[in-house]
Amino acid sequence: MFYGEYQHSIDRKGRLILPAKFRDTCKDCGVERFFLTRGLDKCIFMFSEDEWRNQEHKFRTMSFTKKETRSFNRMFFAGAVDVMPDKQGRFIVPPYLKEYAEIKKDTVVIGVSNRIEIWSRKGWGEFYNASSESFEQIAENILDI
Repeated sequence: MFYGEYQHSIDRKGRLILPAKFRDTCKDCGVERFFLTRGLDKCIFMFSEDEWRNQEHKFRTMSFTKKETRSFNRMFFAGAVDVMPDKQGRFIVPPYLKEYAEIKKDTVVIGVSNRIEIWSRKGWGEFYNASSESFEQIAENILDI
């Protein structure tokens, strides 16, 4: 559903603009509301409301008696906030999520199929450089085509 890599900046009011391609996808699919939360690798995860409900259901089925499950759920759900982009596609990224992802102003917004990730430009650059070198090896290890 969401694909591509886009560079944007957070404005002085703390707003980030959803890339035009993503806004078009949302319009076509009737998506108006999103959930932001702490992601992995120091990024922010952004889920459509439907996908958020799917993820929430998966986490509800995990045993809360396991310490790792409790810890993950606390970080994931305590960091969550719902947002509705305005007519220009802008939405506020809460300060605690910007701090978590080490975002000052410049961001990279990427589509990862069922979710959007928001990265600091520096963080994405570091991740990309480290991962691009091993991309083929990773593909060989995880893909069975």
